[in-house]
Amino acid sequence: MPIDESVGFRPVRIAVLTVSDTRGRENDASGDALVGRIEAAGHIIVVRTIERDDKDAIVARLQAWISDPEIDCIITTGGTGVTGRDVTPEALAQVQDKEIPGFGELFRWLSYQKIGTSTIQSRATACVARGTYIFALPGSTGAVKDAWDGILVTQLDNRFRPCNFVELMPLLKER
Repeated sequence: MPIDESVGFRPVRIAVLTVSDTRGRENDASGDALVGRIEAAGHIIVVRTIERDDKDAIVARLQAWISDPEIDCIITTGGTGVTGRDVTPEALAQVQDKEIPGFGELFRWLSYQKIGTSTIQSRATACVARGTYIFALPGSTGAVKDAWDGILVTQLDNRFRPCNFVELMPLLKER
C-alpha cells in the first residue's frame, strides 16, 4: 500500500487530548509518544491538553474543538477500558455524527498480535463529528504506537493509496 510521491503532502491540524485522573504533562508518556509521531509525520499540533476522566468534561472539550475551524482531527488517549472511570467512548457517542467501526476492529486486530486476548479490554473507537475526525486510543504508550504506526500514519496521509481519510475531509459535511 504505497505512498504516491507525485502528490504533495498536506499536513493535518490535530488536537491531542489525554484522558486521565493521574497524569500531568510531566508524566504523560502516551501523549508524548503520540505528539512525537504526529510531528515526525509532518502534521501540526494545534493544541494538547489533559482532561480528567469525567464524561461531561470530555464532551465539553470535544465540542469546543469540533467547533474550532483550525482543528481537522482530534486524537484522544486514555479512558477506553472497561472500568467505571473509563468514559471516553461514551463521550464520543454523545458528539458523533457517524461512527467509524472499522477503526476499533483494526486496532484490536493489530493489538492482538502483540498482547493477545488482552486486547479485548480495549474500546478504541473513532467517529466523525460535524466534519472533524475523532480517534480514541487506549492510554498505554504501546497502544498509541500501535494505533499510529499501524493505522493513522497512513490514513492521515493524503498521499496514501488506494484511499485515505484526508481526501474525504472536504466531503465530511455533505448532506
